[in-house]
Amino acid sequence: MAEAERIIGTPDTPDTPDAAGGGQERPDAEQEQKQEQAPERPRGKRRVAVLFAVALFAYLLDLGSKMLVVAKLEHHEPIEIIGDWLRFAAIRNAGAAFGFGEAFTIIFTVIAAAVIVVIARLARKLHSLPWAIALGLLLGGALGNLTDRIFRAPGVFEGAVVDFIAPKHFAVFNLADSAIVCGGILIVILSFRGLDPDGTVHKD
Repeated sequence: MAEAERIIGTPDTPDTPDAAGGGQERPDAEQEQKQEQAPERPRGKRRVAVLFAVALFAYLLDLGSKMLVVAKLEHHEPIEIIGDWLRFAAIRNAGAAFGFGEAFTIIFTVIAAAVIVVIARLARKLHSLPWAIALGLLLGGALGNLTDRIFRAPGVFEGAVVDFIAPKHFAVFNLADSAIVCGGILIVILSFRGLDPDGTVHKD
């Protein structure tokens, strides 16, 4: 009987961790690593979705307000909102935000287009919600004023922007200008706090 067992042999019992499950430990480790990395891409996509949602909201709000101003307020007396301190008065602005630089309309149009391209490229590595909101405001505002530059008189890329918010002792502006300024202020705050668009935080 002993001789038969010697000839047939008995299966080797695993003595080492490599023999017991070494072939499965590496795939398990790879799966865990993939699971840890998996949420990064959906989170990035959500941030990009927030960016474009904010941009679309800001753009449509600006576009709708300008259409209403052109239809109801242009060539009419200003509307007083808070006495003389805040009025709605329709004007056409060939310059930059708040009426500056009217002699450089085409240059401002090119700058607005460049800003849109830069934001679109930056969106690929966006993982920060505050940055998504800030860039969305910038994008929506730039698109709003760029639409005026392209489609309004006196011509393509030379169109005058519709402004209508007129505080006392201040330049007249529109909602696109407001979105751009708010987005810029938020970016400055995020930069001072050390938060990058990719979600990393650094301290100088």
